[in-house]
Amino acid sequence: MKIGICLPYMKAGLTRDDYLAWFQRVDQGPFHSISCGERIHGPSYDMRVVLSAAAALTTRVEITPTLYVLPMHNATRVAKEIATLDILSGGRLKQVVVGYGGREKDYQAVGATFKGRYGRMDRQIDEMRRVWAQEELVAGGGAIGPAPSTPRGPNILAGAMGPKSIARCAHWADGLYAWSGNAEKSELENTFALADAAWDRAGRDTKPYRLGGFWYTLADNGQQKLYDYVYEYLAIAGPEIATMMAESVSRSSAAAIIEALDNAQAAGCEEVFMVPATAELSEIDRLCELLAAR
Repeated sequence: MKIGICLPYMKAGLTRDDYLAWFQRVDQGPFHSISCGERIHGPSYDMRVVLSAAAALTTRVEITPTLYVLPMHNATRVAKEIATLDILSGGRLKQVVVGYGGREKDYQAVGATFKGRYGRMDRQIDEMRRVWAQEELVAGGGAIGPAPSTPRGPNILAGAMGPKSIARCAHWADGLYAWSGNAEKSELENTFALADAAWDRAGRDTKPYRLGGFWYTLADNGQQKLYDYVYEYLAIAGPEIATMMAESVSRSSAAAIIEALDNAQAAGCEEVFMVPATAELSEIDRLCELLAAR
């Protein structure tokens, strides 16, 4: 199972030096890939700018946007951004994760329509692949570049959880990003089982790529920091949901994280993204030691 790590894009006050240190440590570590998520409200840094810097300042790890809230954006613009990021990384952008997003206020902030986002994303995927194939979208306008390093463009994975959304994405996605905040084996297994069944019903001749993800920390006083991070991340959903989710996470020790990785592997993850609760460099340094001993 390949191990990826998400950059701490949600933490306020990070500096250029902080990100340079993260890029260097991730690229030198045992990691397969580096990722960053997207969120509009709060102190979060822009996913596309952060990953562009990562693409330019790393040489080895794959660059994976995880994830684009695609219906908030213009699909042609996103296709152009992804192709550019692919070129800047030297062809290390092999896959991109897209999702519907559940934060209506983020849609409002960027002037996008929340209603109808499911059907809109179906159409956007087709548009992006046409851009990457260098098809002309506007008569007489010519192709929209740059052309990605592979003619088809990167694989597109869907960040979907429910049966209906997974069934929709089974018609166009190359795989599924299954999220389990505490890396519970049953949650990941159930999501992948839904994906396998949906891919079969859609008549797909390949199985979906299995990407998982969970929250973790190895910082000092980690359990409190993990609780605080999850609560803050989900506060927009209301105090009851935020408290419930914050109380459900426990991957804040070496033993608990090894168990989480074992769960993900047993559930069939081909790759897993670990999302740190802090921006402390101990999150990487201690994780490297843990992975070396696993």
